[in-house]
Amino acid sequence: MEREQIRQAVTADVPAVKAVTDAAYRPYIERIGVVPQPMEADHAANVAAGKVFVTEEPGSGPAGPVGLVVLEAHADHLFLDSIAVHPDAHGRGVGRRLLRFVEAHARTLGLPEVRLYTNAMMWENQEIYPRYGYEVVARRVDGPYDRVHYRKRLV
Repeated sequence: MEREQIRQAVTADVPAVKAVTDAAYRPYIERIGVVPQPMEADHAANVAAGKVFVTEEPGSGPAGPVGLVVLEAHADHLFLDSIAVHPDAHGRGVGRRLLRFVEAHARTLGLPEVRLYTNAMMWENQEIYPRYGYEVVARRVDGPYDRVHYRKRLV
């Protein structure tokens, strides 16, 4: 099977970016009691700013993104603002490949670490990130969001 590619999103991807993000985060609305922040993001602005990278799975049906990351480079780290995998693509390693891409992108930019946070009620993420070398650095309440902050040092 041909391996999927991760590429910078373009304007034509904005509807798919919204669709994948909504599908990935919608199940958490009831659990956390608020709409997850990635669902309220300005996807068109993020794509225009070059922050969004998408991946497709060739040969798996209709073409289109099945996963994405939203990244923001800072002077001392790469911030992983959002990672989303469409539920139809779960269990196929899409998230793992996206996380590897994030780390490679940080290294390409010369940044020594990746930072991210997840909602404290998203238990699945708190099991996943440590498996990939992320360590908890803080837990903070930001408005309606109770967040667990992580980092992964790359050097």
